[in-house]
Amino acid sequence: MGRYSYVAILAFVMVGCLWLEVALRTRVFRRWLRLLLSIAPAVVVFFAWDVYAVAQGHWSFDPERILGITLPGNVPLDEVLFFVAIPIASILTLEAVRSVKDRWVVGDEPSRGDEQ
Repeated sequence: MGRYSYVAILAFVMVGCLWLEVALRTRVFRRWLRLLLSIAPAVVVFFAWDVYAVAQGHWSFDPERILGITLPGNVPLDEVLFFVAIPIASILTLEAVRSVKDRWVVGDEPSRGDEQ
């Protein structure tokens, strides 16, 4: 698998949770602006952290395990995809639990009994 190892793991994670959008009607992708606003801070902060850490020599990425496409700061595309895929998987999982737990309120939405 070599060069595709990192992306393969991310694909495995996404396949493992994307079905929740359809099966449990989580509506995560329908609320794309909310999703974007949820994951953007993580992408920005962790990308900056990686740029700093790579520049300082704190860590590096195995060139035999990544696609070989690097972004500014020598951060691999695979790493940025990680910063997108894992939060999406987390949000899908949270929304799936909310969909089966009838009155579990998370975030800024009112509970079903409080809606007017």
